[in-house]
Amino acid sequence: MKPLALLSVSDKTGLLDLARELSTTYNFQLISSGGTAKAIKAAELEVTKVSDYTGAPEILGGRVKTLHPRIHGGILARLELPEHQQDLVDNQIQPIKIVVVNLYPFTEAIAKPDVSLEDAIENIDIGGPAMIRASAKNYAHVAILSSPSQYPELLAELKANNGETTLEFRKRLAIAAFQHTQSYDKAIAEYLQSQSEAESVQPSTSIASSYTLLCSNPKPLRYGENPHQPATWYQVGATPKGWSAAQQLQGKELSFNNLLDLEAARAIIAEFGDEQPCAVIIKHNNPCGVAIAPTIAEAYQKAFAADSTSAFGGIVALNRPIDEETANQLSKTFLECVVAPACVPSVAAILGKKQNLRILVLPDLKYGSPETVKTISGGMLVQKSDDDQVNPEDWKVVTEKQPTPEQLQELIFAWKICRHVKSNAIAITKNLTTIGIGAGQMNRVGSAKIALEQAGEQVVGAVLASDGFFPFDDSVRTAAAAGIVAIVQPGGSMRDADSIKAADELGLVMVLTGVRHFLH
Repeated sequence: MKPLALLSVSDKTGLLDLARELSTTYNFQLISSGGTAKAIKAAELEVTKVSDYTGAPEILGGRVKTLHPRIHGGILARLELPEHQQDLVDNQIQPIKIVVVNLYPFTEAIAKPDVSLEDAIENIDIGGPAMIRASAKNYAHVAILSSPSQYPELLAELKANNGETTLEFRKRLAIAAFQHTQSYDKAIAEYLQSQSEAESVQPSTSIASSYTLLCSNPKPLRYGENPHQPATWYQVGATPKGWSAAQQLQGKELSFNNLLDLEAARAIIAEFGDEQPCAVIIKHNNPCGVAIAPTIAEAYQKAFAADSTSAFGGIVALNRPIDEETANQLSKTFLECVVAPACVPSVAAILGKKQNLRILVLPDLKYGSPETVKTISGGMLVQKSDDDQVNPEDWKVVTEKQPTPEQLQELIFAWKICRHVKSNAIAITKNLTTIGIGAGQMNRVGSAKIALEQAGEQVVGAVLASDGFFPFDDSVRTAAAAGIVAIVQPGGSMRDADSIKAADELGLVMVLTGVRHFLH
């Protein structure tokens, strides 16, 4: 008798390839319902409809299809128990070894601007979660696949184990399955709650009250920040977005640190949109080189030259497709990852020589999370992301000397970079290129000294941005002595007047933004 595999999916991605392998390579009898059965049958594969297997027709317009003892008995049977074995025989039930289920697209349905409450309710899956939870509960005997991303893993597992699955593999799938149904139920509960609130009172504007953490498709990483720390990459929401939707063209698997640095690089790229070619190089979550230039190749060269020592082993983000000239530049040094909105086809041969270099394509580098989350003991902190557009119109020039148009553009550039540097942050730029970065120091004087030392002789005529105010005028005087001509900072210190007075005395331009950008 052939082993049974039950397939009932909303998302048909990869379905037919999986069904074909299960049926032809591993000799599974396929059971399917509704549209899944139609799709498999259209591919000329043998499939038994659930209604034919159970002897009970689909009823209530398809609301009831798989809720039947022959389905759930086959999933939940503990095969090591004689009494369960006897129940299977008495009720003509065959054990189901593999269950492949994904759920009605509830989150996609409610994301539509014109969705009605009735439509949302009809997109709440009932039979799917029941089968997923039943299969996950009985992972000792059943492999439950709740996402198309797991199909290649299953096939590799079957190939490695002569058509069987290991207990360890099934348990890992079960954990992912329970996490999936948890996030699914959470989305439904919070949607219905929001509907009730809308009918009675105005919804709260609190970030914490509106934040929804929807994690799915867990992907184990080799390790976290360090080899002794286990780590997992979760997708937020049912539909892949951001890095979950990126296409990796070559290279090793992404690591925990790669993903953190890629996000830091993406956030800076998002500051500059598509207006001008921009290149960003990140090291340990801080920018070590950022530049704008007429071409993307030139932008990368300028960003690399800004701190070539730190750029070694760095993460690169580009806001233009990788062309041949840029590919040749990228291949000259060791880099961990490069992300761009696209790649010219001819660069594959150039970058392919660096087999371990991870090349990613992410068309929308501007998309970011609206909130940031940090965990603390016994809870989490949620805040709106610091991604408001920079508005120089709101800035205030507080010195006698006014910035030239060129200096103003440089100050805007430096300010945009500064908010992506760990506090206390100092960013020194010149010709729309970073030349000195001071990051993560316990005092602003230390960060300024590091940035000025890194800038070296290039500092003459450069501008300086500080993420927080200057509590004393010492950093202003140090900057002026080195050759800085303009400073942008938030202001707000009790001693702002001292810093402004020093700037006037030394002939500097000073601009106050009124906005602080601490990044811890």
